Amino acid sequence: MAGAAAAATILILLELVREIFVTVANWRDYFVVRDYLAGTATEADLDAADSFSALATWPTLPAWIAAGVAFLIWLWRARINAELLAGPAAHRRSRGWVVGAWVAPVANLWYPYQVVSDIWQSSAPRRPAPAALINAWWALFVAATLVKPVQWRLALHLESEQDVLTNANVSTLLTALYVAAGALVILIIRRITAWQSRAV
Repeated sequence: MAGAAAAATILILLELVREIFVTVANWRDYFVVRDYLAGTATEADLDAADSFSALATWPTLPAWIAAGVAFLIWLWRARINAELLAGPAAHRRSRGWVVGAWVAPVANLWYPYQVVSDIWQSSAPRRPAPAALINAWWALFVAATLVKPVQWRLALHLESEQDVLTNANVSTLLTALYVAAGALVILIIRRITAWQSRAV
């Protein structure tokens, strides 16, 4: 359990660093485009900015998959332990939803929250456990999930200086949401793991 928690934490942190790197690249793109249009940057500067952006964005899918798989492995083990502590009846969703909740359309807006929340409550030494941490994490994660496709569309249509600026601003918002949600989910992982390690 502790090993799965450590792996999930490290890979989530790496993904958050990558998100920050992407935002830095988007702002660099904006400043270079602005300076180029003002006549103070060269085409070589534009090429360098493009290379920097490519370096920041190419590991997006592998980083997401690695962090997601590590988190799901931890979550699956945490669910098994939570059932030992409080019984299957303490969970609103069957064990298959530990994985399925994240990919089922529409249901993925609240089923994952229920899965994690039930594990949280079942693992806590005193029940009911305060749910503010879980609620804040899920609100931030859903907000990021809604902003992400907007940012993707913006990144595909950079036709003016204003487009590049808008993309950088939305990218900053998205990164802030992901970093906040990531920090909270790491706290959740650590707390549930600590509770279960003492009890199981």
